Amino acid sequence: MLNFLVEATLYLFAAVISVPFARRLGLGSVLGYILAGIVVGQFFVLFGRAGTDLAFYTEFGVIILLFVLGLELDPKSLWEMRTKLIGLGGLQISVTTVAVALGAYALGFTMATGLAIGMALTLSSTAMVLQTLSEKGLTRTEGGRSSLSVLLTQDIAFIPMLILIPLIALSDPHGASTVAAAAGHHGQEDLTGAKEFFDGLPPWGQLGVTLGSILTIVLVGQYVVRPMFRYVNVSGMSEISIAATLFIVALPALLMSIVGLSPALGTFIAGVMLANSEFRHEMEGNIAPFKGLFLGLFFITVGAGINFGKLFDAFWIIMSATLGLIIMKAAVLLMLSFLFHIAGRDRLLFALGLAQAGEFSFVLLAFMHQTTVINSNTSDVLTLVVTMSMVFTPALFVAYDYISRRSQVVDSLFGDEISIHEPVIIAGTGRFGRMVNDMCLANGFRTTILDSDIRTINMMRKLGTRAFLGDTSRPELLDAAGLASARILVVAIDQPAIITRLVHYARSKRPDLYIVARARDREHVFELYQARADEIVRETFDSSLRAGRYVLQRLGIPEEEARFRERGFFQFNRRVTQELAAVWDPNLSAEENPAYLRRLRELNRKIDPAFGLPAEEYRSEK
Repeated sequence: MLNFLVEATLYLFAAVISVPFARRLGLGSVLGYILAGIVVGQFFVLFGRAGTDLAFYTEFGVIILLFVLGLELDPKSLWEMRTKLIGLGGLQISVTTVAVALGAYALGFTMATGLAIGMALTLSSTAMVLQTLSEKGLTRTEGGRSSLSVLLTQDIAFIPMLILIPLIALSDPHGASTVAAAAGHHGQEDLTGAKEFFDGLPPWGQLGVTLGSILTIVLVGQYVVRPMFRYVNVSGMSEISIAATLFIVALPALLMSIVGLSPALGTFIAGVMLANSEFRHEMEGNIAPFKGLFLGLFFITVGAGINFGKLFDAFWIIMSATLGLIIMKAAVLLMLSFLFHIAGRDRLLFALGLAQAGEFSFVLLAFMHQTTVINSNTSDVLTLVVTMSMVFTPALFVAYDYISRRSQVVDSLFGDEISIHEPVIIAGTGRFGRMVNDMCLANGFRTTILDSDIRTINMMRKLGTRAFLGDTSRPELLDAAGLASARILVVAIDQPAIITRLVHYARSKRPDLYIVARARDREHVFELYQARADEIVRETFDSSLRAGRYVLQRLGIPEEEARFRERGFFQFNRRVTQELAAVWDPNLSAEENPAYLRRLRELNRKIDPAFGLPAEEYRSEK
């Protein structure tokens, strides 16, 4: 117990110090956790012990991550991804495995051993990639969804790989008997009598129990969880709701572990079955703190597990193999992105994001050593190669960000060429931008549409709309779209920080350009006023005004009078927002800004509560 507390204290302290520092430098939290692990790992080495007490617990972060991921994908969405799950994911595994096997064969391994090594190294890090995509807001891009498809396919393929590896271990006739022991990966060795019972079943019995376990997860998700959460909500105790969510995560993980499948796969299935549940958001909120904490611990153990003695002894071999693996996997992924029409910055994101090996690679390498497919020295070297590829992953994402922002060469390689410029540029075609575009087209005005989602672009092109694929977070994309000659720019994407950055850029390039910008809330309105947008439209403001007018009419105010009051309140609110924007300071919260609070109090005193605008103004307009 004391060792556990010492290790936990050091891990948490190192994370508190290093992660904010790494994020401040723009390196991301994942690299911060890994650096913390390196420091803690060397601390343990200094005192002659290895930090392993938390190894089992850190894997719970990966299990929770897959559950949350499943909550974001309902069965319909999963069915829509079937082509990429089978085609893109299957080809990535097959082609990368063969490529790595040929490389291993060239280095002197047998082809059978090379195939086993290829299977281990073809897998990517689900935890690291999804965490980074989530942090950068890239999970819903085409590149992010394609990465998810490949990662899910890899998780599913992990089990057949465990079955195939003993067939390669011809020198160990007892190797096949160890499949069940290793199938559950780290920390799964002791699963009580239920696991022993499953191992003793004939193959048809094991298949039946496996299918029964999956069916149980589906049925529990469909028919048990909703009544259970209603029962829990009646108690009004938030801690019981959290316990219920953790139970839903633990149960499928346990069932999958017993039958020798990945526990993360079980929780993913459970999440998919609950994606349409009315309790989905509550479960996400309950589980979010645990996901971040346990994933952080997982990344710390990756850093702590680096054997620097072995690394320095074979430094050039390990670094060459690591870079070779990353380049080979990136090349395969890039080739597949062309084949599956992944375009724009998504192609670069897809190729760089999955170029590392993953956490399941550790499991397969340990299993290969156990079944004598590879010897101890090879296992140690390949384990370090996997670790170093994961350490380099944050740097690959930093490279993606840098290339996306800076390189004009990549524009020609990864983006659409915009040869015809229209007077109206619309950046973003979600529910906001699409309506603006429809109004323009309905009145005979042509537009240039920019969006980063290839499916949206393809659909709009089928409908006859001039739409172009591009990373709308890059201000330079506006230049390619004809910013120099455009009359109007509509910034309609759904990320406030990027909207503000685009408006700043456009205004600096074109002081005379008419800019219409979408705003998230009042503070975002203030930012856009300071960025000098001409028209700022809050997402729900106009619809809220209309709802307020309906309320006034229902309370007995005549329709014409209610419309007049709605218009008057709109004009007054707009003027108030402009005046508050003049004293708003982005470096201070509203509560800490005395000038803002003073002006807000003055304006509030002027409002006639009967009409929502200054009484003298209302009477003059009447």
